[in-house]
Amino acid sequence: MIDYSKNIELHLEFLMRKLILRIHEKKLVLNLKETETASMIYNAVPISSSINTWGEEIYFSTNLSIKIEKDAKAIVDFGEIAFWTEGSSIAIGYGKTPISQNDEIRLAAPCNIWATSNFEKCFFEDITDGDKIYLDKH
Repeated sequence: MIDYSKNIELHLEFLMRKLILRIHEKKLVLNLKETETASMIYNAVPISSSINTWGEEIYFSTNLSIKIEKDAKAIVDFGEIAFWTEGSSIAIGYGKTPISQNDEIRLAAPCNIWATSNFEKCFFEDITDGDKIYLDKH
């Protein structure tokens, strides 16, 4: 008989991994997906950087070199957290960008989706270029 309990425990442990994103006094919990990108970012924290904005998207450099995954996408769902491989940056789209069509959230290029988060669009209202951002284990 095969004992799958160890694999199930590892899977559950992976699904429970979270990171905390801090901007000003605000905090956002990121729920990691079971991807190589998520593991690489999780193992690289803490990360501190400066925010860049592009329409209704923020992104910030991580200095990580991560390969694009086969399911990378440019049009993301609200609440998905992306890694832009070309820019070594984490990207969070929360509305229209300069290249969006209709109401889609379109990032600059296909990105690895590595986490999700529950947030309201107003979370990003007072964030501007150059603001400091911190990512660490929850």
